[in-house]
Amino acid sequence: MLKIPAGVSNKHVHLSEKDLAILFGPNYQLTHFKDLGQPGQFASEEKADLIGPKGTISNVRVLGPTRGQTQVEISRTDSFKLGLNPPVRDSGDVKGSEPITIKGPEGSIDLKEGVIIAKRHIHITPDLAEKYGLKDKQMIEVSCTGPRALTFGQVLVRVSENFRLEFHVDIDEANAAFLKNDDIVVANI
Repeated sequence: MLKIPAGVSNKHVHLSEKDLAILFGPNYQLTHFKDLGQPGQFASEEKADLIGPKGTISNVRVLGPTRGQTQVEISRTDSFKLGLNPPVRDSGDVKGSEPITIKGPEGSIDLKEGVIIAKRHIHITPDLAEKYGLKDKQMIEVSCTGPRALTFGQVLVRVSENFRLEFHVDIDEANAAFLKNDDIVVANI
């Protein structure tokens, strides 16, 4: 039985170096706030405003380090406030996704695409994946117990040496199951 700690993801922004400079100023460096579950990933002190056709969500955390392409991850509930209809996608798959305006203290950017609802997924190392017969990009089910016990279908397996074992869901999914960070879920394999 593969037991996996949960990691609950709230709305956040991943910025490219270019967009970081536009929003926060030339040569700006993100300020570390706290480490996240995956090695090298961190929440920064920096926050930005998301502006959609129907509304604004202020003070959305920027995650680091910077990436090659700017991406915004929100929940379905967030999409209603913003007036967007983003696709459910794997992180980094933003082609044809929703546009948005991001405003920082020094400027703003109009993303033509980049807003997604992140597909629920597990991060796993190659050794553990092999031990449990899992393959990268495979879809599995993951279950949790408790007062709102739930089985999550269509959970994407992501395999990399750079990962630490973790089940990622967004805030909507976590709330539906009463899940919080570090709660244990079980892979149905």
